[in-house]
Amino acid sequence: MPSTPSSTPAISRAMILAAGLGTRFKPWTDLHPKALAPVNGKSLLQRNIEYLQRFGIRDVVVNVHHFAGQIIEALTVNKGWGSHFIISDESAEVLETGGGLKKAQSWLEGEPFVLINVDILTDMDLSAMIADHFRHRPLATLAVTGRKTSRYFLFDARDELRGWRNVQTGQERLARQGEKAGLLVQKAFSGIHVIDPAIFPLIGREGKFSMVDAYLDLAATQTIRGFDHSHSRLIDVGRPASAEEAAKLFP
Repeated sequence: MPSTPSSTPAISRAMILAAGLGTRFKPWTDLHPKALAPVNGKSLLQRNIEYLQRFGIRDVVVNVHHFAGQIIEALTVNKGWGSHFIISDESAEVLETGGGLKKAQSWLEGEPFVLINVDILTDMDLSAMIADHFRHRPLATLAVTGRKTSRYFLFDARDELRGWRNVQTGQERLARQGEKAGLLVQKAFSGIHVIDPAIFPLIGREGKFSMVDAYLDLAATQTIRGFDHSHSRLIDVGRPASAEEAAKLFP
């Protein structure tokens, strides 16, 4: 079972993003939050809590919005599946990934932490990603792979974030003026971050916003790195059909 190497500073806290509406996951999300969608008898939320536990992370913040009460009840009844949990309540308004993270700032300050989307399932060695983060000391490390998708982060030869591209629409955003997009490598984001809390005062956005936009804002002056784990299993359980595929990958 993977564990954080003794030479690597440990990370003990994480935030699980579970507030989304799950519109692509209907009809389940007409009556339930996607976070509680089952894969082989375990919800996505339970699976991610247990995934984090494998790497010594047992303090989690979970943000909630869509059918928030069901998530809170599941966590309470199951005693966090063995982890200590705090609820970040977004019942009034879902704040997206960036706004949700910023709302939970008071629980995440002090030391680096992990941020993960509840609908991501992977067997990536998180301890290797954490070790990479502490070795290079960027503001954030983003898990990426070489898989095909419609939207990509763009990285330079040093694995530093330099831009973003939507290959379907042709939309592209570069972190610095004059950046040569042709020299950059596109990688698909896996929805897993290791973040230094020094990021909080540097995020200029407020309210509802995406962490993608925040990272692209910061990449002009700060180091945001990619961590490639293309050898790992990964699935974004975004649709009911992907839940069926996830059941084959994660028994």
